[in-house]
Amino acid sequence: MLSTMVFAAIRLLPGSPATGLAAGGASGTATAADITANTEKINAALGLDKSLLSQYWSFLSDIVHLDLGSSFYGGNDIAGLLGDTLPATIELTVAAMLIAVLIGMLTGILAALRRGTWIDTATRTIGTVSFSLPWFALGVLGIVVFGVWLRWLPVIGRLPNALDYHPLTNFVLIDAILQDRPELIWPWLQHLILPATTLALSMAGFITRIVRASVLEVLGDDFVRTARMKGLSPGAILRRHVLRNSSLPIVTVLGLQFGSLLGGSVITETVFSYPGVGNLLVNGILQRDYPIVQGAALAIALLFTLVNVAVDLLYLALDPRLRKA
Repeated sequence: MLSTMVFAAIRLLPGSPATGLAAGGASGTATAADITANTEKINAALGLDKSLLSQYWSFLSDIVHLDLGSSFYGGNDIAGLLGDTLPATIELTVAAMLIAVLIGMLTGILAALRRGTWIDTATRTIGTVSFSLPWFALGVLGIVVFGVWLRWLPVIGRLPNALDYHPLTNFVLIDAILQDRPELIWPWLQHLILPATTLALSMAGFITRIVRASVLEVLGDDFVRTARMKGLSPGAILRRHVLRNSSLPIVTVLGLQFGSLLGGSVITETVFSYPGVGNLLVNGILQRDYPIVQGAALAIALLFTLVNVAVDLLYLALDPRLRKA
């Protein structure tokens, strides 16, 4: 279903990849006569002169054979491009998830324990504001404040150009360990902080509200009152009873919000020129590079599916009753 939607959507956009290629790609140096003369030849070479049904059948056949094709621009293998960019997106989304969970859990629990106080009101207000701000606005604000004004953090790329990085796995942290190059870690973290925090802040506000509501619901249950009467400390009650029993709805939200993070990474990677799948996808759309768009969209969908499978397995670990069903 997703493959069909992506196939149709990219072809409904105005413009043709053959026209862009005939015009000299991004350079646009060809004359009008050259464009007219070359467009039909390029369409035939790329198979774009065939009917949409024939193109769609070829697309599905290639997917079945795990062949994602090659880029219209440069002929780069799509699987290779995804192998280069997907680790960067995974690093970004995992870092954003960790930051969002840390902020959201701490503020949500604090708001629940201080229900009705100014702390509760302030926490919910800040969470609502951060959840309402669009990613591109947060990204531009972060660039202006921390990159331009304060000059604390880099705002472009994944690593400094001066570093000679030869990836093995394309995961910088893993490669730094395998290659015994600790000098890669801090520059990588510096480049990761702004885009990851941009993604995390919006999600953290939503997590705060979910955690607060879930913790408040559990705090009113009978077993919590019983634990208090037994003399358990508030910290022990929170650790042993409240957090464990409120975790399922929180995990559900986190699994669903991971898809939102993947969608937000497309915008965030573009704002920060971060070399991930999202940036690759946007460039493919701008160039009408059909294979890149199709491959990047399928990669993002597969990643989201794997995360949901992991969430289902986590349910089984958190709730023993599900293992007996």
